Amino acid sequence: MRVSSLAGLSFAFVLSTSHASPILSPRSVPSSLYEEFVLYTKYSSAAYQLVCPRPLGKTLIQSFEVGRTQGFIARDADREEIVVSFRGTFSLKDAVTDAKVFLKPFVSPGIELNNVNVHHGFLDAYNNVAYDVLGTVRAELQKFPTYRVVVTGHSLGGAIASLAAPSLKNALPNADIRLFTFGQPRVGNDKYARYVEDLIGVENIFRAVHTFDGVPTMVPLVWGYEHFATEYWQFRDPPPFTSPHATVIRCDGGEDPSCSDSIPSTGINAFHTFYFGQVMAANPFLCA
Repeated sequence: MRVSSLAGLSFAFVLSTSHASPILSPRSVPSSLYEEFVLYTKYSSAAYQLVCPRPLGKTLIQSFEVGRTQGFIARDADREEIVVSFRGTFSLKDAVTDAKVFLKPFVSPGIELNNVNVHHGFLDAYNNVAYDVLGTVRAELQKFPTYRVVVTGHSLGGAIASLAAPSLKNALPNADIRLFTFGQPRVGNDKYARYVEDLIGVENIFRAVHTFDGVPTMVPLVWGYEHFATEYWQFRDPPPFTSPHATVIRCDGGEDPSCSDSIPSTGINAFHTFYFGQVMAANPFLCA
């Protein structure tokens, strides 16, 4: 993911607001969910910072960086949540086009699924930190057993988060786990999509796509990949002085042709760098 200029973002805003509005009911989302999208976008953006001692002013439990896999685990006592946030990358284009784009079985600590296939490079990135993430979250839940776990990330970080969430649910079956991703590319095959949906529950999956972001469809279906549900498409940016949640719809399943699948992929573009009011990676004050 490469942050574009503010001029590019201004162009993105103008174009996205001109897109025709889908029928909102019954797929519109409540304002409370929109506020959660804003919150976890900030966590995902904060993960890009080289140092993040207080993510969103909350307690930092652990930072991790192994190879190109980076992120943090934070505790929010007010919301009673443990947040696991993964950083995106400046080489996402390479990650989805190099030799590691082929699918391989989802094999990770505690998981060995021969027919559930995922992107080779994304899985390697998660497995770099899997033991640390699982161990830290398990220890936190032992101290705070009523806390919810939220796994989040933008771009490549969203892809890694989508592997971490089922890994955590498999290891901690009684944990309340939710997954929020932003601009996440396709990660695995149809069996992987069904596995994530069945294990976590589609009601706990929030895969957000911003207007014309080309990354979610950059890895094509013809390569054997498929998105899991549930997609939430922000089909246009909110004009000033309106209800912003009215610009987001809940899509049908993972590959709804009336949502982001209706837009031809243009790869990494200006729309990919801007989610729910955040220019991704550009706000160090999220870590203060």
